Amino acid sequence: MSSNGAYARYTANPNPYDQSSYGGAASSGYGGGYGGGYGSGPAPGYGTASYSSPTYRGPSVSASASSPSYTQPINNVNPTDSADDRSKRGKRSIALQALNKNVLIWAGFFTVSLFVYFVMSGGDFSFLMTYGAMSRMFGFGILNVKTFKSQRATGISAKTLQLYCIVFFFRLTSIIRHEGYLPYDKSGDWLYHFIEIMALIFTASALYGCIGPFKSTYQADCDKFGEFNVPPGYGAVYLAVPILIVAIVLHPNLNADFLSDVAWTYAMYLESVALIPQLYMFQKQSNGVVELLTAHFVAALGFGRIMEFVFWIYSYHELATSSGSTLPGYLAIISQFAQLVLMVDFFWYYVTAVKNATPLVLPSYSGGNMV
Repeated sequence: MSSNGAYARYTANPNPYDQSSYGGAASSGYGGGYGGGYGSGPAPGYGTASYSSPTYRGPSVSASASSPSYTQPINNVNPTDSADDRSKRGKRSIALQALNKNVLIWAGFFTVSLFVYFVMSGGDFSFLMTYGAMSRMFGFGILNVKTFKSQRATGISAKTLQLYCIVFFFRLTSIIRHEGYLPYDKSGDWLYHFIEIMALIFTASALYGCIGPFKSTYQADCDKFGEFNVPPGYGAVYLAVPILIVAIVLHPNLNADFLSDVAWTYAMYLESVALIPQLYMFQKQSNGVVELLTAHFVAALGFGRIMEFVFWIYSYHELATSSGSTLPGYLAIISQFAQLVLMVDFFWYYVTAVKNATPLVLPSYSGGNMV
């Protein structure tokens, strides 16, 4: 190597320690001055192998198992996964959380139901009436949570709430004054009254949210049931008035009081059609998507109706007129069965949505069909 090379300063001085170099030359330094500048020829250091400039070629195949590889996933995230795969995993996680909430809501309701049945009812068959009332109260409680927590009244039919306010009011005017239509078990002493009062309060509260503080979010353009030749928002009269006439003409006589018997009968008949404006509104929504808490509300009302339907199948003969005719009993069964038929498709989509923790989507119709 020339003394003027780039590394000549290492060869200018003799070996200060008077030791032999690694290649055997006393003054050549590490392999004769690094082989004349990195690869100009074979260097005597380290045998006869040449030393070339280092080049990064990625992780070595022969690296030990303990050496980290740059292609190994970090925090269990595979860098080869696409954004769609990561998005799907995130959606599945959110769906699982929603499913857990759905399960907790209904698990809480059924737990309270068992407590009431074993502690406060005496186990009589008439508890089904109380159970149906509990389910209605539960449904309107969910609706209040949805309305006031989100501060929105989207997807809620004010007409259905108006009809249910009438239902609970007339039923209470009958059962508070007389005992003819109360459950036979201990729940008929005071619990049934309390449940109906709370249901009325919850219903009125939800209605207040729709026409009061959250009116700007109320979808009046979808809640159009029965608005023919009546002021906007009064379409429910097409259900309330005809059914009142039917209740006056055909009613049982368990209380032996005309006003009390008509009031209770009117509440029962009217409840069978009170959900029609809500179902109508669902199908008039442009996207057909129903918020899950609103769906829980409707499902709870439907579940309560199923409980009462089972009860009246075995007890309809008690709803007899003063002349002994059981026609009001048959009419009660037919009206409740008609409501359940109207809700069959809703129950199907509801169960599917809850099972998959996805939004409830009902088929929407742009025509004039009611349901």
